Amino acid sequence: MVQFAAIYQAPISKINMVNLIPSRFFLWFAGCLVFLSATVAVAEISTPPPPPIEAKAYFLQDFHTGKVLAENNANEKLAPASLTKIMTVYVVFKEIKNGHLHLDDVVTISQKARAAEGSRMFVEVNEQVKVEDLLKGVIIQSGNDASIALAEHIAGDEATFADMMNQHAARLGMVGSHFMNADGLPVDGHYTTAHDLAIVTRALIKEFPEYYAWFSQKEFTYNKIKQHNRNQLLWRDDSVDGVKTGHTEAAGFCLVTSALRENMRLISVVMGAKSASARANQNQSLLNYGFRFYEAHKLYQGKTALTEPRIWKGQSQTVPLGLEEDFYVTIPRRRYSDLKAAINVNKRIIAPVKAGDKLGTVQVTLKDEELATRDLVALHAVEQGNILSRLYDSVLLMREGDEDGK
Repeated sequence: MVQFAAIYQAPISKINMVNLIPSRFFLWFAGCLVFLSATVAVAEISTPPPPPIEAKAYFLQDFHTGKVLAENNANEKLAPASLTKIMTVYVVFKEIKNGHLHLDDVVTISQKARAAEGSRMFVEVNEQVKVEDLLKGVIIQSGNDASIALAEHIAGDEATFADMMNQHAARLGMVGSHFMNADGLPVDGHYTTAHDLAIVTRALIKEFPEYYAWFSQKEFTYNKIKQHNRNQLLWRDDSVDGVKTGHTEAAGFCLVTSALRENMRLISVVMGAKSASARANQNQSLLNYGFRFYEAHKLYQGKTALTEPRIWKGQSQTVPLGLEEDFYVTIPRRRYSDLKAAINVNKRIIAPVKAGDKLGTVQVTLKDEELATRDLVALHAVEQGNILSRLYDSVLLMREGDEDGK
């Protein structure tokens, strides 16, 4: 078992002032603190439950931490309607990122795409349309024709594209989803969950920030036909910048939203509401609840040294340790002063060490309840030192071992 030695534990962003205060004053001050703490504890208000939501399922999550703030029937398999297109667009973005597709590539529109039912971008058979325009037709206009055209261009046919969607869904951990088409029109075996939709939305925003702005675009014109984004919250709430609406008779009215306020991003999913206004109002209620009663904090910067412990038998005597990515926590409001962090490092680190090797942890607690733990990793490699330095460190380690055994 790996041994750890705690090298730091203290309230975050606090300084211990005990040694700077005269003893008599400190006793009086400490008594005041005890009284005030007791008073605050009595007055402390617990986080209330989320507002009532009249829908088949809903889910509210912090984007950075993944913390679930509210949910109901979040893992029930439901018809997603055009929320399907979030996964469709995710797959297209992946193909672009992998170099298999480009925004200025042209797509030939098939008869099947042209004949798509429901919401449309209004492309014509044999028309040559850029991938970027088709993406905007899917995201802003919710075009079923554009969705099918992209699927056929990428995979040859829509069924094969659906297989790609399912492969990505499995990789992302969307265990309650199965896709049969790219547009979301109802068909047996085509379903997802509120939780899974939050997963793919979170992945899309995180992996493709350069394209995410399209989800906040309020209108798009193609073939001289202007259509408005059906997400009503884009007009109502300036903090909302996405994501997608959906509606069929089987699915009801659905909406996935994301909003950013004071560096905190929330993702809200509502499935099976009774009307377009209801899905907007319910998402708004969930977002307001999350922002009102919770706050997110970035505690540590990724790829930045948090500590540089001793490394033995290496070309250098220390190795910088940090986090692979930024470390966020989500907590009830006004509880930041209750956070504590502990940095734990392996007791003995011996070269060679590769960049990314896990050599400790950072643990954050709130009132003795563990909130999150992240691995401390080596930020760069440290090779073995020469034979003399290795022999010297071996002797020091033997002496240290003798001292530990006394």
